[in-house]
Parts: sequence; C-alpha cells; structure tokens
Amino acid sequence: MRTRALAYRIIRQFLRDKRTLALLFLAPLLVLTLMHFVFGGSSPAPSIGLVSGSGASQASVSERLQQAGATIRGYADPEEGETALEQGDIDALLDLGGAAPRITLEGTDPAVSKASLGLLQQALSPDTAASGGMDGKLQVAYLHGSAALSSFDSFGPVLVGLFGFFFVFLLAGVSFLRERTTGTLERLLATPIRRWEVVAGYLGGFGLFTLLQAALIAWYSTSVLGLYMEGSFWLLMLVNLLLALTALTLGTLLSTYAGNEFQIIQFIPLVIVPQVFFSGLFSLDAMNEWLRQLSLVMPLYYGADALKGVMLRGEGLASIWLDLAVLFGFSLVFALLNVLALKKQRSI
Repeated sequence: MRTRALAYRIIRQFLRDKRTLALLFLAPLLVLTLMHFVFGGSSPAPSIGLVSGSGASQASVSERLQQAGATIRGYADPEEGETALEQGDIDALLDLGGAAPRITLEGTDPAVSKASLGLLQQALSPDTAASGGMDGKLQVAYLHGSAALSSFDSFGPVLVGLFGFFFVFLLAGVSFLRERTTGTLERLLATPIRRWEVVAGYLGGFGLFTLLQAALIAWYSTSVLGLYMEGSFWLLMLVNLLLALTALTLGTLLSTYAGNEFQIIQFIPLVIVPQVFFSGLFSLDAMNEWLRQLSLVMPLYYGADALKGVMLRGEGLASIWLDLAVLFGFSLVFALLNVLALKKQRSI
C-alpha cells in the first residue's frame, strides 16, 4: 500500500510538470532526427578543380575522376582555380598545364585531402601522363596545413568553441538561477536599481571569469595539446571571448524560465545538442539545403567557423569579422531579452 502511494505521488508529480514530460518524450526524438539527417545521407564526393592542359590528357583524367565519383570543375586560368581553392569551393586543384601534373590540396580536412589525393593518383596513371607529354612525376602541395595534419587538428577548433560554450552556458544558467531561488535577485530588485543595470552587473561579474576561461582554453589547446595554429593567438582569444559571452547571455536568459537546476539541464538537448550537429564537427554536405539553413541561427556555427578560419587557414580579422559581428549581435539580443524577462520579477 505504501509503495503504491509513493508511486502514485511520483506519477502525479510528473504529470504536473508538463515541461519535464515534454522533454522526456520529445528530446530523444529530436536528437535522433537530427542524427538521421546528419549521418543518413551518402558521403559527398570530393570536388576537384581541373586547370586546362593538353586536350587528350585533360579529357582522359576528367573522365576517370568523374567515373570515380568526383565532381569536376574546369578552369582556364590557374589563378581562377587557386581563388576557388582559397574560398573553399573545391577540395583540390589539379594543374595539367606544366611538364608534370601538380596537385594542390585545400588541406584543412585530412579525410577529404586523403580521398581527393587517392582519386587523383588513381586517375593520373603513367600512360595518361605520357599521352599528355608529362613525365609523370606528381607534385603535391597543401594550401593549408600539411600531410602531417591529424584529424584532431582538423576538428580541434570546433571542440575548443564547443566546450567553452557548453560550460559557460551551464554555469551561467545555474548561477543566475541560484540568485533567484535564494531570494538574492528579489532583494536586489527591491532597491532602486534598474533591470538593465542588474543584467549588466551580472554579465560583468560572470564576464571576468569568462575572459579567464577563454584565455586558459586558448593557451592550453595550442601550447599544451599542440593543436595546429596558423593564425593569430589574440584573434583566437577574441573569438573564444565572444563565443563565451554569447553562452553567458543565453544561459542567464534561459535560467529565467527554469524553476530549478534540473530544468536548466533540460535545456541542454534543445539548445546545446543541435548546435553540436551544425557546428561543422560533421559534414552537412549530404543534408538537404533547407535543413542546412538551420545552422545560420546557431551561435556555435559562427564561432566554430571563425575558430577554424584562424587556427587552420590563418585568416585575419578582415576574413572573420562577419562571424564576430554575428556573435556580438547574438549577445546583445540575448542581453536585451534578459532585461525584458526580468519584468516578471519587477516592473521598472
């Protein structure tokens, strides 16, 4: 009888908490659906640029690459092909215009580089090179990185952004919630202080530790773990800081809608997990175009893109300013929404 009463109480408790019930049943379906779309498609074939050589060799190589499943783009001018490679439009560039075939790999993804190089070596058989007047000695170069670039070097920048974002979001949400549940925020709002001053004060306090965390992650990942780093360390710090600021404002905003620490954790499958799939950690080339557009509303997508640009491609401020501006915009919007959300605590 006592066991039945206890079970009945637990059931009633769950039935009263509609948000917990919704997350219990819907969150696993959401994550599984995302995994289906991300991993369910076929692996995209490498995209290879082909700079014009002699008619016979170019036609033969192009035909072999297409039969192997590669996507071919032709360029009459080598500089045009190099520009496409720098912009990430193609994965490798094959120049058949010289005495020997020359391959330039984009290089930021070791798996794609290996697949592209394998297809090209298979297509450039000795008889094909001889028919084009080439001596068959293949020259391989990397636009970014090198043959020694590991898989961890490739997705390391995304992990740097992801873990920083996740822990700041979690700690900011729980800390701000504790301020409310312990009555500290209520007592604070009883003073003449304004809502925006409350938000600014909390962001300033938490922001100091966010800055320290961004610096520690940047230093540890490059100096201790030895992650590949081609760009500026200070730009890496700036991206980390803006990404952490976005997580901080988002965490404090969502904590307003949580009643306890358990409900903050319930936001993780809805807020953090989808961003992992769309952050660039996995290739989205096989996903439908309209689904890929979801990444545009996820802050981690911009942070990871900027981190990969700085660490792997050595890009400067001129190349990543848009990512930084979007991250700052996200932080500003979340902070303003937080000011409005505090209305339910007190109208000022």
